[in-house]
Amino acid sequence: MSINKSLVVILTALNLEYEAVRERLTGLAVRQHAAGTRFEVGRIGQSGPRVALGLVGKGNHPSAVLAERAITEFRPAVLLFVGVAGGLRPSVALGDVVVASKIYAYHGGTSKDDGLKARPKAWEIPHEADQVAHHVARAGEWRRGLGAGTNPQVHFGAIAAGEVVQDSAVSAQARWIRQHYNDAMAIEMEAAGVAQAGHLNRALPVVVVRGISDRADGSKAVTDGQNWQPRAARHAAAFATALAQEMTIESGHRGDGMPNGQGSALMSMKNENLASGNARVGVQAGQIHGNVIIGTSPDEPLDLAASIADLRIRLKQACLDGRLDEETYAAAEVELDAATGCLRDGSATNEGGLLMSLKRLRGLVADVSELAARLAIIIAAARGLA
Repeated sequence: MSINKSLVVILTALNLEYEAVRERLTGLAVRQHAAGTRFEVGRIGQSGPRVALGLVGKGNHPSAVLAERAITEFRPAVLLFVGVAGGLRPSVALGDVVVASKIYAYHGGTSKDDGLKARPKAWEIPHEADQVAHHVARAGEWRRGLGAGTNPQVHFGAIAAGEVVQDSAVSAQARWIRQHYNDAMAIEMEAAGVAQAGHLNRALPVVVVRGISDRADGSKAVTDGQNWQPRAARHAAAFATALAQEMTIESGHRGDGMPNGQGSALMSMKNENLASGNARVGVQAGQIHGNVIIGTSPDEPLDLAASIADLRIRLKQACLDGRLDEETYAAAEVELDAATGCLRDGSATNEGGLLMSLKRLRGLVADVSELAARLAIIIAAARGLA
């Protein structure tokens, strides 16, 4: 599965959390999954990274299913789960933001004669994401636009995720949390599902960002009446979108010319070819990693079916990246389907139809150089059949 390094998925559980993130996006367009889930795809600000925004509802189970769906649909660089939570520490104020350094699925256990024994699952934040989140917190720019006198703090710590709304400091569940998860700073209902989905998708980075809207101690009705939910959701959305911008920068190339994860700078040079007589320079490259294949071997004819299948994947990626609009993508899919059908039937008439469909497709994607170049090779091979 190729990763779209310029796109981030942000999921929320509640509508007010969704709206808090949505307010920070521009150019929104609806994208519907085949199973009916609707996402909105836009950008952070006018020139920030692309974001696919989705609503999962309450609970770890739906959050896991829809996180998996979003990952498969968009292949993001990172998945952020953003919203509100109950605070468990006096040092964490209402409106503060908690970034999960660890997520506990606290309902795992085994029941014995002498009581319930904890058997939790836990997921830690990936190291690079943790480093970037600390940088965003230190810089403090994420608070811009929150309003004068608004100064929420960012905390890094464990978050407990279960299947119930905790609103008591003395209940059996509250005592259970304090006994077995006494390092938890906040409690909520979805993070474990999202973390599991990320873990099962080749350890996709997942970051959970929660604004504290209540204290999980019986005072939720009061804090909700004071509008702490929308305020905490706005604070979480502000931090999360700043984090998304920074993480997409980190997943690409830094401004100093150093690619992430490599120990040497990209080669920067001016190539100059000097030749005399009938000499010609075929290929010149500054730095090459791995195998390089130019053209196709005359002994290995192009596999049209495989090439068209590969082109379909690249078409979808171009649409996700914003290089191809939805209407053009839909028309291109129609031509690809027609070409695939002609190739499968294999008659001389259908071979001519194959070529016509590919030519119409070329006209649709002419502005995307990568697709146009691949189509030129496929069309040349198709001409050999017609």
